[in-house]
Amino acid sequence: MIGLTLGRYLFTRYVSITFWFLAGIAAIIFIINFTELSGRLGGLPNYSVGLTLGIATLQTPMIMMQAVPFVALISAMTTLVSLNRKYELVVARAAGISAWQFLLPICLGALAYGLVTILLLNPIAANGFERSQVLEVEVRTDSDTALGQPASPWIKQRTNEGETIIGARRILNRGLELVDATFLRIDRRGDLYERIDARRAYLRDGRWELRGATRTRTGETPEAAGTVRINTNLTPEFVLERLAAPETIPIYELPRKIAAARSFGLGANAFAMHFHSLVALPALLVAMTLIAATVSMRFARMGQSATIILGGVLAGFLLYVVSVLVKAFGSAGFVPPVAAAWFPVLIASFFGVTFLLYKEDG
Repeated sequence: MIGLTLGRYLFTRYVSITFWFLAGIAAIIFIINFTELSGRLGGLPNYSVGLTLGIATLQTPMIMMQAVPFVALISAMTTLVSLNRKYELVVARAAGISAWQFLLPICLGALAYGLVTILLLNPIAANGFERSQVLEVEVRTDSDTALGQPASPWIKQRTNEGETIIGARRILNRGLELVDATFLRIDRRGDLYERIDARRAYLRDGRWELRGATRTRTGETPEAAGTVRINTNLTPEFVLERLAAPETIPIYELPRKIAAARSFGLGANAFAMHFHSLVALPALLVAMTLIAATVSMRFARMGQSATIILGGVLAGFLLYVVSVLVKAFGSAGFVPPVAAAWFPVLIASFFGVTFLLYKEDG
């Protein structure tokens, strides 16, 4: 049985390597994101270096969330390869410690890494990205480039005044505030009779409040309309489910949002898929560690085959691609979100365990 001292050493080694990988990736992401934001916002009147640094800092955790599985894979491979090169695994095996025993602390490290990601990094990323969107909108205020074609999904409401199709270029406050919004109003005969473009649109109780609006009627020139109010029967839960990105909602708020949306008859598949993906993330990182172990535990005297290690990286990348693909099916409602979140984890775990059983136990 592996001793406490050795187990703590392996656990600490994995955590240390993971931390430095995360720090390096965060620095690279920050520099690239700051450069891209400076190029995109540098010509605007409200641009400042300090504000752009703040936006880049707030967006970095969200981008890092995408790199979490790859960091787990590379960290596990680096840990095992470094132990092999120093013959530490050779000594452990000679002392009668099996691969399962010295992999246990590393898997626990991956599990802890996943828990820290969903409980700490995810809320920071969600709130930081939401705040960065607000800051970027403030930079674009008073600029000629603020208005543009809506980029968010369109939603439709139907009232006694007819139908209104709503789109926006940017979504704030988790779907309750629209930036550069467009309202296309259709009468009861199905004819488009009015378009309203607004700098901001706020969902109030039973109405949309449009500020900085420009009204365009059929056959007429656009005219400034100031503040316009449009009746609505949409609820905040509906707008949130249709317009807000699931990634902008922290994990501890997702169950309540999902329950509220479903109480109004909405599927909330995208939110449910994101929630279950986060819940399954620690297990996914453990599966990534098992995949890394299948290609990283050869003795140093036998050499580390670049081809085999590349195969491990490709296997991890394939697992990530499959996870993203299945997640898309779950978000669309073709596959139950729970099954879509856990299917890649189970497949990867079975693959890693089967390979290790074959190599270690014959």
